Amino acid sequence: MILPIYLYGQSALRKPTEEVTPENMPDIKTFLNDMQETLDAAEGCGLAAPQVGKSLSFFIVDGSQLGEDYPDCLDFKQAFINPEILEESKETSTYSEGCLSLPGISENVVRPKTITIRYQDADFQWHEDTYTDFKARIVLHEFDHLEGHVFTDRISPIRKQFIRTKLMNIVKGKTVAKYRYKRN
Repeated sequence: MILPIYLYGQSALRKPTEEVTPENMPDIKTFLNDMQETLDAAEGCGLAAPQVGKSLSFFIVDGSQLGEDYPDCLDFKQAFINPEILEESKETSTYSEGCLSLPGISENVVRPKTITIRYQDADFQWHEDTYTDFKARIVLHEFDHLEGHVFTDRISPIRKQFIRTKLMNIVKGKTVAKYRYKRN
């Protein structure tokens, strides 16, 4: 089932998330499938639970659409449940990011080039992986959603001033997305 993606201004995007357990999410595999359908329909590369109105600590990534530009992302399709960033490199990279919750906005964001993350899969088994370059960027972008952040929180104050009108247009309902969405 394709779920509506919450747009900038929705309080669900700013709430802290709760740990996912079999008790509070007994149908996690169904919900992850719904999130994947939603992500596919929106043609994105990542989607976090808060973006579909759930204040739970998990997200999915799917880099298959990026394979032409980033071959290492071609088979990068993963669910991250209760993730913890264990380590971030001091070396950074800058890249223009966008977000399904902020349609029509993209800005350069500086992020660590390499990360190590601990997470559970859909069977609640623990894993630890290290990602670099674009994989690390996708994971960190989605991880931010679990902490109540969006990528524009990471840009300079002057850049925020430049996009202020665009952000307000999303909140006021003057922005349209090509996928199913929910706004205030």
